[in-house]
Amino acid sequence: MNNRIKQIIKDFVPPIALKIYQNRTNKFRFIDDFSTWDDACKASSGYDSDLIISKVKDALLKVKNGKSVYERDSVLFDKIEYSWPLLAGLMWIAANENGKLNLIDFGGSLGSSYFQNRVFLQTLKEIEWNIVEQKHFVECGKNHFEDGILKFYESIEDCLGKQKQAPNTILLSGVIQYIEKPYELIDYIINKKYKYLIFDRTTFNRRNNDKLVVQRINPAIFKVSYPCWFLNKNRFLQMFENKYILISEFKSFENSEDRNSPLFHGFIYILR
Repeated sequence: MNNRIKQIIKDFVPPIALKIYQNRTNKFRFIDDFSTWDDACKASSGYDSDLIISKVKDALLKVKNGKSVYERDSVLFDKIEYSWPLLAGLMWIAANENGKLNLIDFGGSLGSSYFQNRVFLQTLKEIEWNIVEQKHFVECGKNHFEDGILKFYESIEDCLGKQKQAPNTILLSGVIQYIEKPYELIDYIINKKYKYLIFDRTTFNRRNNDKLVVQRINPAIFKVSYPCWFLNKNRFLQMFENKYILISEFKSFENSEDRNSPLFHGFIYILR
């Protein structure tokens, strides 16, 4: 199973392409539907990972160094757009843990979620933000962003093996839907028995079934397209029922009333 999870990390789409813009038709569109992941891959253009890493690195360095306020999808903004339920979940966990937050940010790019919420997170007594990413992101992260708070790893097992105290929280923001076998990854995470789970910006089908599509990004942002799942929400929720308590379900800020778009939802869980 550990080798399988490492392969998942290797294969999933670069997270900078996953951290989707607000749901506007000029930002991205979906082409449906495909019966197999291989078919969806054949209809996808792929991506230039070096370009993606370079763009997000340059943007996030400006945020890190105080030259810009906020980055999303390598684009800089003068105002932070918060995912308030996500932030509330992080602060709630820290409050439960005596002001300490120790988490794994699975597919967390170079720290976009951390920098987005940094002004609040810095008030905590202790924080350890461990990002699990693909090799090239990890190398870039270690060279330019790693410090006493941010750490970068190529796998969950690598992270756990190098921590004095194992993280009790895992965050998956805009990632699960880009995995070939998302339910396999969810099952793996559930069986690791993290005390807290946070999902944000997860795409769900408006009908009660899984749907496989190809997502195309506006070429002005990135010339990429890649497979994406609209998950079966009932199936997703049922996976957690025996081992976790659902604390909160919320709509992510990308959510749209457009019937042709998926639902973007988030969830906060605590271990039973």
